[in-house]
Amino acid sequence: MTGNQLAFLVLAAIGCLSALGVVVFGQNAVRSALFLVLNFFVLGFVYFALGAQLLGITQIMVYAGAIMVLFLFVIMMLQLRQDSSAKEPTDFKRPFAWLFGAALALSVMNYVVMPLSMTAESPVGDEFGRPQAIGNVLFSLYSWPFEVTSVLLLIGIVGSILLAKRRI
Repeated sequence: MTGNQLAFLVLAAIGCLSALGVVVFGQNAVRSALFLVLNFFVLGFVYFALGAQLLGITQIMVYAGAIMVLFLFVIMMLQLRQDSSAKEPTDFKRPFAWLFGAALALSVMNYVVMPLSMTAESPVGDEFGRPQAIGNVLFSLYSWPFEVTSVLLLIGIVGSILLAKRRI
């Protein structure tokens, strides 16, 4: 086992535990959001280990930074509280969700992971994940979708400002 494979296994274990922390172990919303931040950092480190530095730093800056600040702001603004005195009725959604999740994980392992592990050589070139390669593709082949996305984001920002202004 090489050092790169060992690093991936350690990062994968931490990522799986932090994902479980978001869904299962986190009893309140702020702790779940902090587990999600840890998961975003681990995913960024996986990108670094794969040699995709631009994707790794983008993952950490955009998701672990900006998006999670927004999530925490909304969670704290809503002031979510759990009422421990209220008894929940028997809910059959949780066992069904575990069963569905296990079936989904098995199908992903069978149809995605196992065929990938059987390939001998990766067709990815040396330029994979480099800022120059991503910039060339983004601003040549995908320039129209990039501009449409920027206009949609601008419309969303203006709409959120108008909605916030109306409430004040």
